[in-house]
Amino acid sequence: MHVIILGSGSPLVVPDRAGPSTLVRIGKTDLLFDCGRAVLMRGAAVGMTARALTALFVTHMHSDHTTDYNDVITTRWISSPEPNPLNAYGPLGFKRFTQATLTMLDTDVHYRIAHHADLQHAPQVNAHEVSEGLVYERAGIRILAAATDHSPVHPTMGFRIEAEGKVVVIAGDTVPCDGLTQLCQGADVYVQTVIRRQPIEQSPMQRFRDVLDYHSDIEQAAQTAQACGVRTLILNHPVPPPQPGTEPEWIAQAKAHFSGEVLLAVDLMKVQA
Repeated sequence: MHVIILGSGSPLVVPDRAGPSTLVRIGKTDLLFDCGRAVLMRGAAVGMTARALTALFVTHMHSDHTTDYNDVITTRWISSPEPNPLNAYGPLGFKRFTQATLTMLDTDVHYRIAHHADLQHAPQVNAHEVSEGLVYERAGIRILAAATDHSPVHPTMGFRIEAEGKVVVIAGDTVPCDGLTQLCQGADVYVQTVIRRQPIEQSPMQRFRDVLDYHSDIEQAAQTAQACGVRTLILNHPVPPPQPGTEPEWIAQAKAHFSGEVLLAVDLMKVQA
């Protein structure tokens, strides 16, 4: 089982970090977690295609995690010779979000069907709303979900992928909470959105300082990893984006609280669970 960080970015636009998205590849099975900006471009670099994607999982409907949901749907549709419904999973409200996305695409769908004689079906999405417990089981792969805490964004989910005797956790945006602890127990790889508290506290913009109360900071992510017996912690979606040369500082802050391996995510980082 491999974890590939397709996008390590955040709402803050920088040239070298695509929007939040993580690929978990198990043999020929590609499972995509979140679909931020440029997800298919990054996916192309590792051989992931929308057409062959096994399933998509969305942690929450914040724009930076879902910007390219429409691109995944459209590209899968136009690149598949036959109807090829996308299996997509998300928290309560995800079906309505999916329908709104499909409605947005109505004009494009009309244009393409009018132009292509061999394209006479609309894009199809099997949208599943999930909460606690087992949400996916197939071919030796189990995925469990638990509620996380990204208030006032509600509900938000984290996912635990179990396969080949290994465990990967995709936490999304959250502060420490019972659901996160439940997911992370004994994980081989734990992917966690993190903020670096000090520079944000010093920002003159209240809107930027507001992110402090609903994301794990580096220390909190490391403490969760240590308490849960995690092997490898991946600091993802770093806010603010690390300045060149400061990357060791992020890792050192985590290592002060966690004895395992710490990695600071960059786009296309690949880690074996």
